[in-house]
This record gives sequence, structure tokens and C-alpha cells, in this order.
Amino acid sequence: MGNKESNCILQETLTLVETMLGEEIDTLTVERAVLGLFFSGVKLSNGFGGVCYTPTKDIPEAVCCPSSAKAMPLSGKLTQRPVRQYLQDLFGDNVLRKILGVAVLNALSAFCWTRMSEKPYSLETGCDAFDDVVLNPGQKAVVVGALAPMLRWLLKENADFRVLEQDPATLKDWEMPYYAPPEDAVHYVPEADVLVITGTTLINDTLEGLLEMAKPGAQIVVTGPTASMLPDAFFKRGVTSLGGILVQKPDELLDIISEGGSGYHFFGKAADRLVIRNAVMSVSSRR
Repeated sequence: MGNKESNCILQETLTLVETMLGEEIDTLTVERAVLGLFFSGVKLSNGFGGVCYTPTKDIPEAVCCPSSAKAMPLSGKLTQRPVRQYLQDLFGDNVLRKILGVAVLNALSAFCWTRMSEKPYSLETGCDAFDDVVLNPGQKAVVVGALAPMLRWLLKENADFRVLEQDPATLKDWEMPYYAPPEDAVHYVPEADVLVITGTTLINDTLEGLLEMAKPGAQIVVTGPTASMLPDAFFKRGVTSLGGILVQKPDELLDIISEGGSGYHFFGKAADRLVIRNAVMSVSSRR
């Protein structure tokens, strides 16, 4: 799904966080860390929380205990570690450690927003990034990932679309006629007027390749808990909006995801949906 490459978006976002927080970042630790079935998350020593999607199918070590122990040798030692140690894992090959690094980056991003008197973009909670999508007659759409709400809407609109997904088994029977394998991204993405991408592409390092293929002026939405971070590096590459999660009650959220909970269990209680819009590329809601 695009060429796998080094993740400059994560690097640029981290650099911006470091610039905004300065030496204060070196005083912060992770108070709690949870690797959940659907989501993983952290609570920082300053009270801010962050989450990331848990891409279980991308973790081959999850099939047996010895392999899992090798993949996450820090089990039982994840608390009170400096956030710097988690951030180092953003660019490694260990998926388990990387997703906790992303969760920390998301928590730090939420902290940064409280320090900004003015933002060059808009943040809105309680709404869904899918609601921003506008598809005019005759336009084409591409969805990267099995994003069921988006696929249902496109089918209802009788849209011309394709869904790129690494594991076709995650698609329902009615979705399969629109399926295309990841290697076909080069054929469909450059033609898309609307491109909706799962934030999980940040984890498997395919997002930047997809954005490079995108048509200039296309509406591009990157959505999912993984993409709950400072948006500057995304907007620089043509993304029009991000859909993520803003953690309100970190401890309650971590309790829920540690018990296999999903958004149905914590939205409106421990966290809110978050949409971050590029002010110079804002669009009208489709609903």
C-alpha cells in the first residue's frame, strides 16, 4: 500500500513537539501504559493521555508466549520510564513498542495544544472526520483500510470507489466488489478526488508513499486514533483533515482498553472524537 519507507511525518512531528516543549519533555515519564486488544494507550506524569490503534495482525510475535516475550521484553517495567525512551521506539521495527511510542507522541501533542494561544488550524471535538468528506458527482474515491462507516456511505451514494486493504478477509461480502490489493494503489490513488486513509499506515510506514501518489487538490482525510497528533507534517503533504481521539480521562480510558474495550465503550465518557482541519483547505460538511 505504497512503498514502505522511513517515516518523516513522525520525525517532523516529534521535532515540533520537542521545539514546543523544550527541556520540559525530559522531565516527563509514563505513569501507565496499556497494550490492549483494539487500542493501546498511555498516561503521562503530567496527566495527559494518548492512544494508538493496536494492529494485532501486524504483530507476528502475538502467536505464542515466547515470541511475545521477546517482542515486548519490558513487560512489567513500562511505568515510570522517561517519555524519551518511548519516543526512541517510534522509528524501530518492533510494532508493540512503536505503538506505545505513538501513544506517547499523541499525549504530548495534546499537551502542546494547551500551550498554544493560537492555532493555524481548527480542532473540534465530538464530531467524526468522515462527516467532512464531500464527493461530488463524477468524482472517484479511494479508501485505504476497512473503514466500515466510510464504505457504507460510499455504497449508499452509489459512488465510484475502491478500497485498498492488506487483509481482504476483513471486508464483508458486499464490500468485496470494490476491493483492490495494496499493490494496485499506484493505479487508483493518483485518480482519486477523495482519499480516506486509516491512521494505521503511520505504523506500517506506508502513509507517505500514498500521499506522494495523491492527486494535487484531492481531499485527503487521515483518520483513526493513531493520527491524534500535531497535524503540521500531514498538512504539509496535502492532508485536509485528521480524525483522531482526544483523551479526557486517561485512567478510565486505560481501564477500558485493558479490558478489550473499543470506541463504543469510551467515547463520550473517557475520550472524545477529534477532527483537526487545515484552515486553508477547509471543506463543507456533507451531512
